[in-house]
Amino acid sequence: MILFEKTILANGLRVIVHTDRSTPFVAVNVCYNVGAKHEDPSRTGFAHLFEHLTFGGSKNVPDFDTPIQNVGGNNNAFTTNDITNYYITVPANNIETALWLESDRMVGPRFTKKGLAVQKNVVIEEFRQRNLNKPYGDTWHLLRDLAYKVHPYRWPTIGMTPEHIEQATLEEVKDFFFHHYAPNNAVLVIAGNISTDEGLRLADKWFNDIPEREIKKSQILQEPLQTGDRELTVYRDVPIDTFYVAWHMCSRLDEDFYAADLLSDILSGGNSSRVEEKLVKGQKLFAEADVFLSGENESGLFVATGKLNDGIDFEYGRKSLTEEVLKTTQALVSPLELEKVKNKAEADQVFNEIGYLEKAMQLASYEILGDARQINEQAEHYHKVTSEDILRVASGILKSGNCNTLNYLSLKK
Repeated sequence: MILFEKTILANGLRVIVHTDRSTPFVAVNVCYNVGAKHEDPSRTGFAHLFEHLTFGGSKNVPDFDTPIQNVGGNNNAFTTNDITNYYITVPANNIETALWLESDRMVGPRFTKKGLAVQKNVVIEEFRQRNLNKPYGDTWHLLRDLAYKVHPYRWPTIGMTPEHIEQATLEEVKDFFFHHYAPNNAVLVIAGNISTDEGLRLADKWFNDIPEREIKKSQILQEPLQTGDRELTVYRDVPIDTFYVAWHMCSRLDEDFYAADLLSDILSGGNSSRVEEKLVKGQKLFAEADVFLSGENESGLFVATGKLNDGIDFEYGRKSLTEEVLKTTQALVSPLELEKVKNKAEADQVFNEIGYLEKAMQLASYEILGDARQINEQAEHYHKVTSEDILRVASGILKSGNCNTLNYLSLKK
C-alpha cells in the first residue's frame, strides 16, 4: 500500500505528499487537467505547444534547465489527450529549487512574440518530422479521424494540422494558458525523502499565493454510438503493409476497463499470448502484431494491428488476426490463462510504483481521474475479473457496427 497525505490549498491546488526514505531524492510532479481534448477544434496542438513553451522560461526564470542541473536534478514533461504533466527530480535537500521553478511556471510563461515564434517553429518541425515525413507517422491522425466524429479524441496530441500552431496568435496562447494552467486545475505531488509535514509546509510556501483562475469549460462533445463499420485504405511510402482494427470501448473509470485490459493481454501480452503464439511464431504471418488499449481517460479504443511478413496476402493476414480476436466473444478463457494475465497486471502495477517518481506520477494521474486513493485499489479490481466478465466485455466491444479498419498499404506493392 502506498501511504500519502492530501490537502487542498486556499487557491484550489490539490497537494499530495508521499514519503519514501529509501531514496535520497525527491520528485516534484505537477499535473494539469488539460490535454488535447480541451482544445478548440480550430486551434489544436495548444497543450503540446505549452509543453515546449513553458520550458522556454517563465515570468522570473529565463532558463529552466540550468538551475536544475546546478543542484543535480533532472526535469521533463509529457502531454496526452487528457493531461499535461511536468516533473522534476532533485536531491532532497534541494527541493525548494524544484518548487520555485514549478510555482513560477504556474504563475506564467515568459510570453513574448519572439519566444512564441521559436517554440511554434520547434513544434511545427516536430510535426513534420514525426507525423508527415516518418513512415506510419500519420497513423493516429487517420485512425482517430475514422473512429471519432465529434469527440476531441478525433485528433492526436500534436494536433490536427501544423497550420493550427502556425496561425496561433500570442493573445490566443495567453488565453489558453490562463484558463487552463491554474492551481485550481492542477495536482502537485511531492514524493521521496521528505516528511509529510515538511512537504505540506513547502507546498503552502511556494504555491499558496498564486491566485486561482477561472477555468474555461471545454466543449467536449460525447461521441454518438457507432452503428456501422467503417474502413479507410491509404497508400504510403512504407516498407510493410499494415492494418489497424479499432473498436470503441469504455472509459478508464468504468469497472469493465479491467476486463478489457486483461483481454488485450490474453491476446497480445507477451510471448505466450494467443496472437504471438499462433500468428507471429506459429503461422509466421506478421513481423509485428499487437492488441492494446489506446489508454485515454474517457471512452477509448481497443486496437488490433499487424505488420505483415513479405509474401503474406493482406486480406488473409487481416482476417486471421481479426478472427483470433473475435474468438474471445465465443468461448470462456481458461482459468489458467486468466490467472496468468492477472499476475502480469499485478506485476506491472508493482513495477509502475517501484520508484518515487513513478509513484508521484501515478498519484497525480489517479487524483486527476477522481481520487488518488485508487492507486491502492487497482490490484483488487483486476483480481475480481472473471472469465465470464472477459466474455461479456469482449462481446460488448467486438461487435458488428463498432469496428473501424485502417488499411495502410505500401506504394511499393
